[in-house]
Amino acid sequence: MSPIESRIRERLAPLAPETFELLDESGQHVGHAGAAGGGGHYRLTVVSAQFTGKNRVTRHRMVYDALQPLMQHDIHALALVTRAPGEP
Repeated sequence: MSPIESRIRERLAPLAPETFELLDESGQHVGHAGAAGGGGHYRLTVVSAQFTGKNRVTRHRMVYDALQPLMQHDIHALALVTRAPGEP
């Protein structure tokens, strides 16, 4: 597990994710202006009971609020899939 994955998992622990899948897509963005600043490009899937009854915008805000300190440098771009248990 990479250091950034460990930090992301730690920051999202309060959501008690049943599923946590992080894909580092930074290699696909070499030469991109954001990559030059050191922040990575990630695709994150989180399944959490805490998302039950919440719309997608609220779910994404919950994740972004938890990851805010990492968004300043470690994460340049983040694609999210957020689901409650049992959702396709």
